[in-house]
Amino acid sequence: MSKLNIFFLLLFSFHYRLHAADSTSTPEAAFIKAECRATRYSALCVQCLSNYTPPVQQSQRQLAQAALSVSLTRAQSAASFVSKLARIRGIKPMEYQAVKDCIRNMGDTVDQLSRSMKELGAMTRVAGQDFDWRVSNVQTWVSAALTNENTCMDGFRGSVMDGNVKVAIRRRVLNCAQVTSNALALVNRFASRHKAGDSLD
Repeated sequence: MSKLNIFFLLLFSFHYRLHAADSTSTPEAAFIKAECRATRYSALCVQCLSNYTPPVQQSQRQLAQAALSVSLTRAQSAASFVSKLARIRGIKPMEYQAVKDCIRNMGDTVDQLSRSMKELGAMTRVAGQDFDWRVSNVQTWVSAALTNENTCMDGFRGSVMDGNVKVAIRRRVLNCAQVTSNALALVNRFASRHKAGDSLD
């Protein structure tokens, strides 16, 4: 490779890194990174919310809403995936029962996250006891959704359940549980900030 080609390759690499750095140093990106520090899976939080469309503004309510949307989308995908596993040929009786239980768990999760999104979306202009009641509903439903996801995975505990079905379900549902955990942390953060006297956004 000629020296000129090497020069242009290095120049392109420098500009690419510079552009990448600029794209992650916006006020919105800094806001997301700072807020995600309050979550258990902070890297996953930043990854999910940085790529969220429409872009998240510097609003804790909008950020929590976006996190719930990510969680709901993944829960719906996981619920559909688990339902298909119940129809595969050769599934063991114990696996089948665990899958059926998981289908119910994930169905409840989807319902709880859907209600949470609707409730949080209606909180743009509420205050006082109305705010406390609504945010308590959201916290309760998201917490229940997380419990249901963990209950689904608990159904496959033990070596007797080892196999492709267990691996496939745990991979999908574990990811759901992680993003739901993050969403709950961001909802709690939004609630605490508001009760401390900050604005709804």
